[in-house]
Amino acid sequence: MTAIATKKSSTLRISTWAGIAVALTLGITTKSAQPAATSTNPVSANMKVPPTQKAEKSAHHWYQFGHASWYGKYFQGKPTASGESYNMFDFTCAHRSLPLGSLVRITNLRNKKSVVVRVNDRGPVPDDRIVDLSYAAANTIGVQGVARVRLELIPAEARLSWPAPGDK
Repeated sequence: MTAIATKKSSTLRISTWAGIAVALTLGITTKSAQPAATSTNPVSANMKVPPTQKAEKSAHHWYQFGHASWYGKYFQGKPTASGESYNMFDFTCAHRSLPLGSLVRITNLRNKKSVVVRVNDRGPVPDDRIVDLSYAAANTIGVQGVARVRLELIPAEARLSWPAPGDK
């Protein structure tokens, strides 16, 4: 093909696509010439449709970014802020302000692994950290020492059932 033929072919393709786009746009935005569909089914003709309800505003989704550490053997069996004994093999955490018993999804931002834990203690002690994980939770998401994490509060509606402390 010559350069002129290529340019004409290219221009023809562009104008064809532009025409199709205009036709589709006009066809979608203009009223249809077809009459509205009517039902011949007597059951559906007598049914009353409830008024549409307004969609509820989405609740604020709480999350927090920061550093997590873990605590283990030294605290094993000692009482936590919730009154239960600390068990380094349970999926629990210590947080400064979340209500005790809250469920939190913790995601390691380095490897994107996450775990759901229950807040049962207050902490962490160092100011540069936002959460202390139990050994089991930290091991599950690959935290060795300190790691950058995201915390997401799991809403109360999403919780199924969590065993009470002491239930095994």
